[in-house]
Amino acid sequence: MSEFFEENEIADKKSIKFLSKPDWDELAKDCVCFANAKGGIIIIGIENDGDLPPKDQHIDGNWPGKIHKAITQLTLNVAIYPDIKTAINGSEYVEIRIPPNRQTIASTSNGRYYIRVADDCKPVLPDEMARLASDKSAFVWELQTTKRIPADLYDISKKNILLSSLSKSARVSDFVKQKSDIEMLEHYLMIRDRFLTNLGILWIGRREDRAGLLYAPTIQFIKYDHKDNKINKIVWDDYSKNPYELLESVWNEIGDWKESIEIPFGMFRKNIPVYEEVIVRELVTNALVHRHYSMRGEIFINLFPDRLEIHSPGLLPLGVTPQNILTQSLRRNEHLAKVFYDLGLMEREGSGYDKMYEVLLADGKKLPLIEEIQDRVKVTVFAQIVDPISIRLIEKLNEDYSLKGTEIILVGLIAQHHGISAKMLIEKLNIPKIERINDLLGNLLKNHVVLTKGKTRGTEYYVNPELIRKLGLKGKTDLKKIEIHRLKELLREDLKNYPESRIGEIQQRIGAEIALRRIRQALGIMMKDDEVYKIGQLKHTKYLLRKST
Repeated sequence: MSEFFEENEIADKKSIKFLSKPDWDELAKDCVCFANAKGGIIIIGIENDGDLPPKDQHIDGNWPGKIHKAITQLTLNVAIYPDIKTAINGSEYVEIRIPPNRQTIASTSNGRYYIRVADDCKPVLPDEMARLASDKSAFVWELQTTKRIPADLYDISKKNILLSSLSKSARVSDFVKQKSDIEMLEHYLMIRDRFLTNLGILWIGRREDRAGLLYAPTIQFIKYDHKDNKINKIVWDDYSKNPYELLESVWNEIGDWKESIEIPFGMFRKNIPVYEEVIVRELVTNALVHRHYSMRGEIFINLFPDRLEIHSPGLLPLGVTPQNILTQSLRRNEHLAKVFYDLGLMEREGSGYDKMYEVLLADGKKLPLIEEIQDRVKVTVFAQIVDPISIRLIEKLNEDYSLKGTEIILVGLIAQHHGISAKMLIEKLNIPKIERINDLLGNLLKNHVVLTKGKTRGTEYYVNPELIRKLGLKGKTDLKKIEIHRLKELLREDLKNYPESRIGEIQQRIGAEIALRRIRQALGIMMKDDEVYKIGQLKHTKYLLRKST
């Protein structure tokens, strides 16, 4: 039970004080949130900062009935199961379980819609309703048996290979491995009521039955030259392959994945793949697992000289955005994802993008660009190595400190940007607060690998210059960390040559990498010392140097 005592996307806690004066509308809203997302659990009787209910706490046995009656009256399409539980310290608390509503949209009785995102309850806006309804149909697609294909009409070769692979997987329990073939197919929900489900047809169905699915996956690979002319095209659109075979074909039949970039590496040279195998496989797997199977559209793999684009039909599930995709996950096809995971073809839920970020930054490349465009998701991975120095730095740090994935991501971003603010890290990685950044950096801060200056969201993180010097790395010189007295001298010289300048114009001339807040800080000091004055207001403010200076 302790797994639910931390508030997250599937769990919420309320104080015992709630029962003395119940806010039924608020509880109804929370139940609707969970019903429209993954489902969840609400615990009443444990404080937000606690793991257990207070000692000797007892709950009146009438409360589950009262809660059920109130929430039933205040919600539509919400199922709840309230009960009184006993914690390990012998005290009682109320547990309310809310299963996900897979087929209809839950709402409050006064017509308001909500969805759980991370540890918060968000309203569903009017323009998001159609998307939420579309996601509901996608969530039940896997288990439908509308094609009425008898359970024994499958491709025997595909069935044997799948079950053999699952039986050899370290991720599958011995209990599952001991099942008969039919029992194992039922366990993975490929057979239901003596018929193949859509998921079963996708994995072990005959070609003609897979083609009969409304939107079975098809893939197009198109290669472009520097003028955006198509120079190669490969298609997988005959429905002969199941998802695993499609993934293997994409990797094995496209020779471009074997290309690499050679860079100096100390006394030697090192080859960095233009696109690492783990990146390509993760992108294609994501497109297959998370695509919208109740929506028409092909998966496109577009390869340009400078980038790789993967287009997948359907937008991200409601609640997941390009900004929070690293920390927020929601499986649209959870049973398909389960098969991929058990076969070792994908990371655990929510960690695929972590791995992608980690590998790209370790290779000195930019983060992927994730976009929602009309009716599809586009992920762009860039070929160029933007910071060869960070490759050697991360490799050395990994040798000395056995870096975790999150540490590689953070130190990679810090190194690439030659110093980065807490605000930018929070935006790029959707980290909730600065304290979390310090926790994630852990030993790198403790051992002075990463240094800081400034406070709160203005805190700047940078790699210890002494470490870079010891490694013999010659980093790029920039003005990000310029001392304040040198910055003031630059400002004096600039304003002498360009009086009546806006702050943005000054920044472009003296160094675009210098943060505006630092220029503003220096100008403030100079005005206080009566060296500089300003005219105009807001965006029209201009700065001038006093003639006596």
